[in-house]
Amino acid sequence: MIGGGPAGAMAAAQLAAAGSQVVLIDEKLAWEKPCGGGLTHKALERYPFLAEAEAERNWVRGCELVSPGGRRAWFELDKQIVIFSRRVLNGLMLERARTAGGKIICERVVEIAGRPGAWRLRTRHDELTATYLVLAAGARNPFRFSAPLAPADLMATAGYYIPGSGDSIHISFLPGVEGYIWLFPRRDHFSAGICGKMDAIPTSHLRRMLERWLAQRGFDARQGEFYSHVLPAPRVSTLQLRTLQGENWALVGDAACLVDSITGEGLYYALRSAELLAQALTAGTPELYTHNARQELLPELETAARFAHAFYSGRFLGGKVLDRMVQFTAASRRVRRLMCDVFSGAQGYVGLRRRAYRTFFCALPEVLLGMHSAEPAE
Repeated sequence: MIGGGPAGAMAAAQLAAAGSQVVLIDEKLAWEKPCGGGLTHKALERYPFLAEAEAERNWVRGCELVSPGGRRAWFELDKQIVIFSRRVLNGLMLERARTAGGKIICERVVEIAGRPGAWRLRTRHDELTATYLVLAAGARNPFRFSAPLAPADLMATAGYYIPGSGDSIHISFLPGVEGYIWLFPRRDHFSAGICGKMDAIPTSHLRRMLERWLAQRGFDARQGEFYSHVLPAPRVSTLQLRTLQGENWALVGDAACLVDSITGEGLYYALRSAELLAQALTAGTPELYTHNARQELLPELETAARFAHAFYSGRFLGGKVLDRMVQFTAASRRVRRLMCDVFSGAQGYVGLRRRAYRTFFCALPEVLLGMHSAEPAE
């Protein structure tokens, strides 16, 4: 197992618990990265140990959205969302793998050699052998078990960890950027970050945008530690052509490109892809991993990839999609109900378009009434 993030640790824990001899190798193990660290109600329902674990986390009660045109909406989350720091979450998952019987090695794998069924993994200080190789080492790992991702399939992120906390998520969408700024309240600090398509905007520019945004809201970035990272934001064709496994090897999580192209969220898909692989290997039918992942995970991810550009740049009812989305959320209870379901994971992308059109048009009278009542009297 190469990679000690949630995907690698989940696969290691499940395989070790089933009686397999598992070695997990990662040079960082529990480490931070610029992401919010949010786990949806959908993830917590499937993996209740994440909600029950005695670990530092923060439960959030609401979400504020700001559109590129400056419209604002706040809504209460009626299903639980929890925010972990990635250091704590990774540590929790690694401890589960260790408790299940997996061996954890803090090392960097510098070369994979050998052949299927007789892999040789060379680290800086040792060499190990393996019969089956699971790669969970992120989107841009150096091991070529699948085609490298193009810049158009990647999202650059930059972030700071800033003193403070709260109980609401904040998301600001930006003019001309296929991405957003986030402010996620963790237990003892904020995760403040920004993401954007890697082929459209350099990380240095994203960082300056984030720093200006933070300064405008009274946050001093100099008090926080800076991080940057690259995430998959795959196109439909990339998802369809991505090879998830071969003879005695498989990819899970970010390495498999299983990430939401609209939001960049990958934690649920990391955990679920690892679980699907462990189930297939334990049953002695490894080939079912690709089949089951494509049946269960790909429809959602392909739908997100198909509509990502329209979400950020499209138009609806004479205005930008994002401005209308925030406007309707502020004005309509039924739209806020929809947004709660989207954020919790109860409403997936498959079927979302039909429900969204129906909900938005039903909410139109409320929006028009709100616009009329906001006009100054003659």
